[in-house]
Amino acid sequence: MPSDNMQGGSAQPRGLLRTLTLTHAVLYGLGVTIGAGIYVLVGTAAGRSGMHAPLAFLGAALVMAFTAATFAELGTRMPVSASEAAYVDRAFKRRWLSLAVGLLVVATATISAATISVGSAGYVAVFLDWPAPWIITGVVLAMGVVACLPTVQSVTFAGLMTLIEVGGLTMVIIAGFGSGSALLTRLPEVWPVFADRSAWIGLSSTTLIAVFAFIGFEHLVNVAEEMKDPRHTLPPALFLTLGLTALIYAVVVWIALVAVPPEELARSTAPLALVFERQTGLPLVTMSAIAVIATLNGIIVHMIMIARVLYGMAEQGNLPRALTKLNATTGTPLLATALGVVAILALSLAVPLAGLADFTSRFTLIIFAIVNIALIRIRSQEAEPPPNVFLCPGWVPFAGLATSLLLLLLDLMVR
Repeated sequence: MPSDNMQGGSAQPRGLLRTLTLTHAVLYGLGVTIGAGIYVLVGTAAGRSGMHAPLAFLGAALVMAFTAATFAELGTRMPVSASEAAYVDRAFKRRWLSLAVGLLVVATATISAATISVGSAGYVAVFLDWPAPWIITGVVLAMGVVACLPTVQSVTFAGLMTLIEVGGLTMVIIAGFGSGSALLTRLPEVWPVFADRSAWIGLSSTTLIAVFAFIGFEHLVNVAEEMKDPRHTLPPALFLTLGLTALIYAVVVWIALVAVPPEELARSTAPLALVFERQTGLPLVTMSAIAVIATLNGIIVHMIMIARVLYGMAEQGNLPRALTKLNATTGTPLLATALGVVAILALSLAVPLAGLADFTSRFTLIIFAIVNIALIRIRSQEAEPPPNVFLCPGWVPFAGLATSLLLLLLDLMVR
């Protein structure tokens, strides 16, 4: 008798294995989110809006909260890979639109992973005096190998790296609170003067970068097909990931700005390592080592997600069936993973970091707007919702749509 996960008479798994628990899911979400946000972009945020940067991260978290609830409902309705494409297909019954959204998700994740890959070079260079292109190439290829492992192994590996990277941020927080009372006495500097138009413009621009820093929580829906019980696991995983990330970001960004002048942070290629050195007097390599792990982790989890989206789109009939082939040993889509690795490497060697982050934020907001519209339309087509799904309040997808469009409008105004 063949097992449930094997095709009769064949060694190829029938589908992706359901092996991920809530712990796996939260660690995956934190890994894909935190690794990109703080370790790479805190300097960029400081350069754009100075001491006001923490407000941008809190504003971005609010925007994400509405859409997180939308993803939670849609993810429990349809726990499949290439989730966004599946939502659009259910809502609009247009294959070309489903394909376009799926490819946009892949493009966004590829740009995000490339951004992290470029950012990792500054930290790795503390240990290896190699040209940046060599470092980036080695990092991307090595993480590609890890992404090819069985999902439970690659996610567990990424989860251990997540614990290390959060531990590094915890060290920054502890050192920050132990450095004196400035964290509290300087809090009024966070809020800009109401009449200072340039400060508010800078804050709006930083909010778009901060949106990039929260990218990752929504990727959880694309591994829902591999969760043991997605209807009970996915919603808390989404909200825990977003809430913990927002808390960590707000505290760490403020500590960094108090410890190091914003202009100096903006010039640094390893900003958090500089903050830690300034706070503790310990050598730069201490935090740089943790930052290397954080950025590598972000690359791995993006690669896993890209492969699952390509696999899911092929399963839906929107891409060649060859992408649905799972390796008999690992149970993972190796061809889809390889395509993602090649795309990430090519992009990371060709485009500057800041430009990549801006494009990722814009594409992500477009995807969020489309997903919120999809839920609104799906609800309008049914007499009552299906049983045993997470239901968000009826106004939430409208709020998610409005906030996503507002940030896109702000982007057009501040460019």
